[in-house]
Amino acid sequence: MKEDQAVASLAALAHVQRLRVFRSLVVAGQGGLTPSVLAEQLGVARNALSFHLKALTHAGMVKVEQQGRNLIYRADYANMDALMGYLTEHCCQGGMGRETCA
Repeated sequence: MKEDQAVASLAALAHVQRLRVFRSLVVAGQGGLTPSVLAEQLGVARNALSFHLKALTHAGMVKVEQQGRNLIYRADYANMDALMGYLTEHCCQGGMGRETCA
């Protein structure tokens, strides 16, 4: 992951509602969730949720797929893993591994 991608991903997650949306999608797994279910679970207005989903999608943290008349949103696990890898790339300055960092 490049620095600009990491910044975009972190910026998208640096909002309470977007972080809650992302975490809900992570919990939902590969099945994903529709905006209606997300709005109900999180108690967020649909128009506000749409704004947050767009920001997360644009940052690459969320994928969207049309299934019939529904949109299904899923966490982008590959991008999430890439972000985590970027953040921990030089952990412990190349020491014995992340588990030795305290």
